[in-house]
Parts: sequence; C-alpha cells; structure tokens
Amino acid sequence: MISFAWPWLLALIPLPIIIYWLPAKKRAPKNNALKVPLLIQTTSSVEQSDKQKKSPLVVLSLCWLFFITALAQPQWLGEPVDIPTQGREMMLAVDLSGSMDIEDMSLNGRNVNRLQMLKVVLGDFIERRVGDRLGLILFADDAYMQTPMTFDRKTVKQMLHESELGLVGRKTAIGDAIGLAVKRFDAKKESNKVLLLLTDGQNTSGKISPEEALALAVNKGITIYTIGIGADVMMQQSLWGAQRINPSSDLDETSLTQIAEQTGGQYFRARDSQSMSDIYALLDSLEPIEQDQQQMRPLSALFYWPLAIAALLAFLYLVSMNFSLLSLLFIRKQLTHQHNSVNSTTTKGQH
Repeated sequence: MISFAWPWLLALIPLPIIIYWLPAKKRAPKNNALKVPLLIQTTSSVEQSDKQKKSPLVVLSLCWLFFITALAQPQWLGEPVDIPTQGREMMLAVDLSGSMDIEDMSLNGRNVNRLQMLKVVLGDFIERRVGDRLGLILFADDAYMQTPMTFDRKTVKQMLHESELGLVGRKTAIGDAIGLAVKRFDAKKESNKVLLLLTDGQNTSGKISPEEALALAVNKGITIYTIGIGADVMMQQSLWGAQRINPSSDLDETSLTQIAEQTGGQYFRARDSQSMSDIYALLDSLEPIEQDQQQMRPLSALFYWPLAIAALLAFLYLVSMNFSLLSLLFIRKQLTHQHNSVNSTTTKGQH
C-alpha cells in the first residue's frame, strides 16, 4: 500500500493552475511619440505562437506535479511482520568431551551416542524459543563461543548440528564454559539471563574453577540450569561376556546441583532421550516463552521515482529547446548562404 509521509504537501499541486488563472496586472499605456502599426500576422503564425506558449506551461506543470509528489515522501507500506520481543538471553553450553561418544542413548529405536541424541532433542528446544536471544558455547579442554547472542534460531541450531567430538579437545572445562557465558551476556537489566549447561562428566580442565565461575555468575544475576547426561546402566561386552556397568560414574552431580541451586536454577538428570525431552518441556514452563509479539510494517521509500521523472522531463525539454534553437540557426545560416550565392550570381550577370 502506498502512503505519504507528508500528504498535506499534495495541496500545492494545483498552485500553477491558480497562478495561471489569476487576472493579469493592468499596465498603463505608454505615450509613444511615434506609433508604428503592427504587422498583420497570419493564422499559422498565431497558432504556432499559441503552441509555443502552451508547451512550456504543460511541461513545467508536469515537473511541478512530480516534484511535489516526491516532496510528499511517497512510501510503500509492506505487510505486517512479527518481530520477537526480548524475553531473555539464553546461553547454551554443550559438552564436547570424549565421554560424549558413549552410545548409551536410544533415539527412534536405535542406539546413539550422547551428542547425537543431544543434537536432536536440543534442536527441538531451540526451535521453540521464539523471542529469546540464544547463544552457543562448545567446551572440552577449553570453552569457545560458537554462536554469539542472536534471534536467529536457525543459525544456532545449524551450528549445534555441525559440532563434532574432539573439536575442542577431550577433557571437560566446566568452569571455563560458565566464565565465558558470564562474559558474553549483554549488560541489560531488563532481560533474564539464563545459562543451560549440558555435560556428562566433571571439571577436569580449564583456566578457571567451577567455584570461581559460579561466584561470577551469582554476582551478575545469571540463572544456571544444569543437565547431567548419561544412562545409569549399560551392557558392555567383554572377555567374560556381557556386563552391566554404570557409564555415568564420572558425572559430578553434587557440583552441578550446587551450581544450579546457588544461581536460582535447577539440576536435571537426563538418562535417555525421553527424559531429556521432559526436561526441556519443564524448562519451557520455568522460563516461559515471550507471548506478546510486536509487529512492524516495512517501509520502502519511493520519492526517487517521481523526482527522477521530473528531472527527466526538464532535461528533455531543455534538449528540445536547444535543438529548436540550433535548427533555427542552421536554417538561418542556410538561407543567408543561399542569399549570398544569389547576390553573387546576380552581380556576375550584370558584369
């Protein structure tokens, strides 16, 4: 839909017509000592004179019309587009240590490793977080910012699916992951800052301890939800046959619980893909998605179209005037040349 930013300027469009129809100012007759009668004009010359008077008026009127239209700032008003409201800033810290390769998870009837299950279930959670700014941290020996805070959930999900085991080492730097998240959160008081920490082990690496990182998170008012990943029981083949083992024996649930409780969050235990899905559903209720959506209608400026048309008309009119003038000069030159030739011939004939 086309609209105008300053529609009141359109009232100036009929101004040239009003000025044209205003009564002409009467001039006092001049008392000339010598009066010379006017030459009688032919009908064709009168018509030509009228056309010459009307053509600039039409062109100037059209230029005025398009100029005023451009001055009124025409703009195209697009369809309403939903934009997310900033409900919270949520950072996702995903463990890529070597133990995430243990195949103790079941997904769609087949055994997969912990990271493969995490990519699918966490990816669905990311899709639902409309209105949140999401970021992605990958950690093992060190912590790295894979995706900064963004409303682009598709990019965050894609970067999660492209993550690979061994990308940042084989150990587990939980303290570095928390410290990096604290550093990357924007200093905006009106938004809730949430860190979702997913790991299957305990802190075995890093430049900062989990306790030091926890103090920083508490000071910044960041809520941390920790999720411990791994099954309790797993059958493993050995020389003495199948044995039942606990693949999550290295999981430090005490430390993860302390981190969550001291920041106002919760600790969850994900033993399979179903329990992981339940945890994300619970997180949706603990940190509800912003429901109120803001709408915007994109505006595209169109003033340059009528302005370009007005400039083009003026340019073409000036070219036509100069062309007519040049044509007259050329014809006059040709007539003068012919006249001189006739005079020269006549003079020779007399001699």
